[in-house]
Amino acid sequence: QVQLVESGGGLVQPGGSLRLSCAASGNIESISAMGWYRQAPGKQRYLVATITSTATTNYADSVKGRFTISRDNAKKTVYLQMSSLRPEDTAVYYCNADGVIISGLGGGRYEFWGQGTQVTVSS
Repeated sequence: QVQLVESGGGLVQPGGSLRLSCAASGNIESISAMGWYRQAPGKQRYLVATITSTATTNYADSVKGRFTISRDNAKKTVYLQMSSLRPEDTAVYYCNADGVIISGLGGGRYEFWGQGTQVTVSS
């Protein structure tokens, strides 16, 4: 069984910073890509940033230059450093792990989601 556990959300003033973390646990052999998505009330879930196992990154245009995604493959953990936060960044942030190979399951690749962590940017 694979779990993704997020931490680091909270309330921050506009212009402030937060760092999200997401640790994957379970019988994992490898993870191709990890990333962050967000969902504001009444809206769809959108990609924020992704990072591959070889550190290739991809960002939504709205966060480029403000957010930085990083990854520790040995710890199976992905981070999202968020700076210059704006009220429109307020959302539930979800961690994603894609292309997950689980030991003993014959090499199939799976996708998992975390439970989400609330980020609120408000004065």
